[in-house]
Amino acid sequence: MLASSSSGNCTFIGTDSTRVLIDAGLSKRETQTRLQAIGESLETIDAILVTHEHSDHVAGLPVLSRATKKPIFCTEQTAAVLDWNNVPSKVISFQAGTGFAIGDLEIGSFTIPHDAIDPVAYTVTAQGVRAAVVTDLGYVPDSVKMHLRGVDLLLFESNHNLEMLKAGPYPWSIKQRIMGRRGHLSNDAAFDFITTDMDTTVSTLILGHLSENTNYPSLVEQMAGQALESRGLRLRAHIAEPGRQSPVFTY
Repeated sequence: MLASSSSGNCTFIGTDSTRVLIDAGLSKRETQTRLQAIGESLETIDAILVTHEHSDHVAGLPVLSRATKKPIFCTEQTAAVLDWNNVPSKVISFQAGTGFAIGDLEIGSFTIPHDAIDPVAYTVTAQGVRAAVVTDLGYVPDSVKMHLRGVDLLLFESNHNLEMLKAGPYPWSIKQRIMGRRGHLSNDAAFDFITTDMDTTVSTLILGHLSENTNYPSLVEQMAGQALESRGLRLRAHIAEPGRQSPVFTY
């Protein structure tokens, strides 16, 4: 995770031969700096996958597109609402739920409940390892649970502490949006998923998209520890703190 918060989202996934970014919510300079910190660069990126059109996921897309000149993948409805002026890259659109290949990466897409035009999450499979990037969803429907079966690495949302949100600085309309079924997952909702529905195949759990105003990494860490302990699971767990890129997770 080069970044995972309401200030910007960008995830790097790569093999020896193929490298992609999921979302482009950082500036070109910041994306390049964070890639260089893990021994990568924009020049080696093969494609950019977009989950939805909100600015914290696409703010850097035009400039990154000009820098990489590599294909951009997004759903047809998302493509229709994005501004493609001065974007030289080829845009490859697809129907939500479609799977496709980029190099040796097998990409799966599936619909998630969020207040965007056609939001999706992605699974990425390569060399027998399956990863999923699932943030920006108001609740976890059975369809999402199904797509997360057999996942080895899971980036999952734990956006806010409900009491902090209710007492926080946002207008009530924004609070209602965040708490709604097309908003963002609370710590409690993430806890419920981990304790009742997360597949035991998961060996790396990353909790991300934490709110900078209505959550604390320490709260998420405590919640995750309790949830994993309740199931007797011992796995690699990480909290993706706002403003910081994560360690590299390798298989």
